[in-house]
Amino acid sequence: MPRIPGRKPKPGKTPALPATAVLEIVARDIDGEFLARPVKWDAPGDPPRILVLPGKEQDSGPALGIGDRFLGRIQIVADGAVARLVKRLGQPVHRVLGQYTREQGVGRITPTDRKSRLSFVVARGDEGGAKIDDLVIATPLAGRLDGQVRARVIEVVGPLAAPGAISLISIYTHGIPDGFPDEAIAEAEAARPPTLKGRTDLRKLPLVTIDPDDARDHDDAVHAEPDPAVPGGWIVTVAIADVAAYVTAGSVLDREAYLRGNSTYFPDRVAPMLPEALSADLCSLREAENRACLAVRMHFDPTGRKTKHVFLRGLMRSAARLTYSQVQNAIEGRPDEKTQPLLDSLIKPLYAAYAVMLRGREARDPLDLDVPERRVRIGADGKIASIELRRTLPSMQLIEEMMIQANVAAAETLEQHRVPTLYRIHDEPSREKIESLADFLDTIGVPFALGQKLVPGLFNRFLKAQKDGPFAPLINEIVLRSQSQALYNPDNIGHFGLHLTKYAHFTSPIRRYADLVVHRGLIRALGFGKDGLKDSEIHALAQIGETISAHERRSMAAEREAVDRYLAAFMSDRIGLVLDGRISGVTAFGLFIRLAETGADGLVPIRSLGNEFFRHDETRHALVGTRSGDTYSLGDPVKVKLLEAAPLTGGLRFSIEEHEPMRPVARDGRPPKDLRSRPSKGKRHGPPKVPREKRRGKRRR
Repeated sequence: MPRIPGRKPKPGKTPALPATAVLEIVARDIDGEFLARPVKWDAPGDPPRILVLPGKEQDSGPALGIGDRFLGRIQIVADGAVARLVKRLGQPVHRVLGQYTREQGVGRITPTDRKSRLSFVVARGDEGGAKIDDLVIATPLAGRLDGQVRARVIEVVGPLAAPGAISLISIYTHGIPDGFPDEAIAEAEAARPPTLKGRTDLRKLPLVTIDPDDARDHDDAVHAEPDPAVPGGWIVTVAIADVAAYVTAGSVLDREAYLRGNSTYFPDRVAPMLPEALSADLCSLREAENRACLAVRMHFDPTGRKTKHVFLRGLMRSAARLTYSQVQNAIEGRPDEKTQPLLDSLIKPLYAAYAVMLRGREARDPLDLDVPERRVRIGADGKIASIELRRTLPSMQLIEEMMIQANVAAAETLEQHRVPTLYRIHDEPSREKIESLADFLDTIGVPFALGQKLVPGLFNRFLKAQKDGPFAPLINEIVLRSQSQALYNPDNIGHFGLHLTKYAHFTSPIRRYADLVVHRGLIRALGFGKDGLKDSEIHALAQIGETISAHERRSMAAEREAVDRYLAAFMSDRIGLVLDGRISGVTAFGLFIRLAETGADGLVPIRSLGNEFFRHDETRHALVGTRSGDTYSLGDPVKVKLLEAAPLTGGLRFSIEEHEPMRPVARDGRPPKDLRSRPSKGKRHGPPKVPREKRRGKRRR
């Protein structure tokens, strides 16, 4: 039985849990297993976290993910509690998305859900016009055909190889709304350009937008100038699209935005929170066009401390649309035709202001993790054109810090005016996670003293001390996994990762509903108009925060799975190649491998490791052979052969070709005493029929 993260319950302290309960999946443990908690909890203290095990009964619905609810059968074990799926709740189990094929004249549907163990047969007449290798939506039927579950095709999405099909799989699987009803589109298209009425004229202030080169919207603009009243001080203006002027509470657009919670981004497309007439036009700060905005002017002293700020509801006109690479090239002495005229007047002042703000950031000492991210670029043919390491440029950090300070100013203003809002909260790591982290670090000979005050700087100093060691990439990722998940909540507990006491998302109302709520709060607090936060919204803030936090998790899962499928498609012509990788996860059913070149993750099933039993040592995050002592540990470099790539599910399957253990060993060649294989109650488990993969989500500040 897998170990439950955290300390072993003391006798008599096991939580009083029913035999069955409605549970919500809230997190993953360090090995990628799902953790759930009871939806209803009336006992004192926090509800216990329960390890989710596969149920004996499988269905054809989408894979469970964080935020999903299900009826679970609960069992108390030595280390805590486990639950098995009885029935998923709120899932479209009456439909299945899959690939239509024919075998020996019989139609078949293979579900896109990598966890589904079912395939369906389609009787003649039930094909719905589907052709071989089409992506289809089907509904299961009663009765069986030749002993197999039947299904009828009710919609043909299109060829699986067609551009965009991979993203559509994620959109459907996770129930992300795609497209808008006619009334929402009509409401967006009826919007008109803003006028100066009720606004401060900011059109002479040369604000500029700075975004990625493939940005689909532009909702923030910046400007910096020396503070004439404070030698060495700077005034930074951040202007944000005034979405609240177009999306009013209770409108069709508002309901559709809330239904989505945020925009969802895929390598080849975006499922936007707002229709294109707003997100790509009136609410996008396009160059040389009048746009409505909410702006904040922030004053920083020479130490980088924000001394004051003021919000304005204005009318602006972007002086230029710039990209991160353009701006960085210009400041490094390589300006182009567009940035050359702006270098002295706009770009250099931005960097000078950022240099001052950076002093304040360094004094604050927020969590600083070095976890590389890869960027998937899609070509015109709908296939991967390139996979590249995402570079972090100073120009990106400049914009990020200015946005962070604008978010702080928004939270401070709302609190000052006693207007409730949705804070972006990030709790400190739980004691259980820290103990688990310390246990793991001990197995690789890296000390981490418990009992220290938990602040981001503690992790930063620890990471800095290990940055040149062989385990640096692994330690960065393990520390990331130990952190809590950020949420939206009207009850402020601060943001641990950023080391801030007040923080509310203000800077992206085009793509995040939380920011729209904050904008409405500011309008109400500062008397900017009648379209501010309503009393009914204030009463519903807790529910709004819970809902959009779940929608954010849904989008992150959909984005990860789309990338997984694209990577599997990219790897499908490399079957048989031997590739460099590293063990990125260890479970009772096998090893997850992350490839060095592409960052793709795949599974080595436990049955392929050798003709012996392997036990899962949870503390060491290792599989240990009971006869040979062969040990496969998290972070070990490996060479693997690619055996299977399944674009439909995003699954990759490998076999180990070469393995180089990284754990320290004693002089006699054996592991140190405290690192030798420890007994485990877990049994050997084979892999599921379709490999499961585990990817961390992108950091979202």
